[in-house]
Amino acid sequence: MMDFVTKLPKTTTDQDTIWIIVDRLTKSAHLLPMREHGTLEKLTRQYLKEVVSRHGVPVLIISDHDGRFTSHFLKSLNKALGTRLDMSTAYHPQTDGQSERTIQTLEDMLRACVLDFGKGWDRHLALVEFSYNNNYHTIINAAPFEALYGRKCRSHICWAEVGDS
Repeated sequence: MMDFVTKLPKTTTDQDTIWIIVDRLTKSAHLLPMREHGTLEKLTRQYLKEVVSRHGVPVLIISDHDGRFTSHFLKSLNKALGTRLDMSTAYHPQTDGQSERTIQTLEDMLRACVLDFGKGWDRHLALVEFSYNNNYHTIINAAPFEALYGRKCRSHICWAEVGDS
């Protein structure tokens, strides 16, 4: 699943959009800062670097009707890679409503991050991604990190359970 959170305050590096990429099986997410009107070439390079190099070529991508995904260039790229591109709308019968709800949860988290950190939101994006990917999801009975790698995340951050000292 892919979507964009747009119209964010510009950062010092002129980033104003977050590209959300979520694996439908494990619910693991990548959150990539970018410019809303960045070039398709940069978008393609980011896609190859962040998705294809780490996880291989996706069989299927679900996205909304964003022009970046409906462009002739990206349709050609997906065809060359053998990736099927399905367009969705919220709770559309062709998609599984869970995908749209996952994206909405991430968008809510990201907008809260932007409200808290203003123009410095991009500096905290990795922590938001870490938090999301290491949070238990009842739909998969695990954290996305654990579902993806088959083990719990080892972290120097001390997470205290209720009742722990």
